[in-house]
Amino acid sequence: MPEEKTNVMRILDQKKVPYTAHAYPYSGGPVDGPHVAALLGVEPERAFKTLVTRGAAGRHYVFVVPVMRELDLKAAAKAVGEKSIEMIRLAELQPLTGYVHGGCSPVGMKKQFKTVIDESARGVERMVVSAGKIGFQVELAPASLAGLIRAVFAPVSKE
Repeated sequence: MPEEKTNVMRILDQKKVPYTAHAYPYSGGPVDGPHVAALLGVEPERAFKTLVTRGAAGRHYVFVVPVMRELDLKAAAKAVGEKSIEMIRLAELQPLTGYVHGGCSPVGMKKQFKTVIDESARGVERMVVSAGKIGFQVELAPASLAGLIRAVFAPVSKE
């Protein structure tokens, strides 16, 4: 259990959502989900990344997908009722969410966007997502995460 608490951990504590905090060594450079899962000793199918998109109508959406898979843009657009969606530019991430690339969590963004968790999360007892800071992750039940952030489950990822 890491000594440091992130805002995500404080929110989970405040809302009484059970979770396990994990820390991993970070020495700078790019962060990728499969590597983080390996550092934590977590099965890759339980590790999820948080992706932020913009729909054709200009609204933003958040998708939580397995680190070993990609966001299926067509399926994602369908899941949120948009004609199409695209990933936001990296430069937009921090001003929009308050999080940096590699430390973006679906919990505690500046604004609560409509969020979709990939259907595959239903198949795991506990999933791992970013704790809002590079080097920190939280592990919790998919239903607990969905309830906290008012997310829905839909098949939005592909190999």
